[in-house]
Amino acid sequence: VQLVESGGGSVQAGGSLRLSCEASGSTSGLYCMGWFRQTPGEEREAVGYTTRGGVANYADSVKGRFTVSHDNSKKMLWLQMNKLKPEDTAMYYCAASVAPCTELGGMIQGTYTYWGQGTQVTVS
Repeated sequence: VQLVESGGGSVQAGGSLRLSCEASGSTSGLYCMGWFRQTPGEEREAVGYTTRGGVANYADSVKGRFTVSHDNSKKMLWLQMNKLKPEDTAMYYCAASVAPCTELGGMIQGTYTYWGQGTQVTVS
């Protein structure tokens, strides 16, 4: 499975961006797909995830502003980011797991097997 992110860029505070993640390969065995972000010198942190059934969970810092969605038939994952803040500036990565993820597990890096290369989001 390969994951490729796109849609990053620079935006002013208060603006919106929509990140996309396209999966290729055998995706039928994927259970959970999520978004993480990382800034230089910091640990990668969870943004949010969704299960195949559409159950989503988010980090407190983005609840109410970010939405994770997916389309299994199109092998696509999206992250809609609204009301962006400078502290949202980071490299954003999509990830996919080959096992069902629990409510907490979906927010942990170790749950995920496949990772994209990242797309940069800069909010000024």
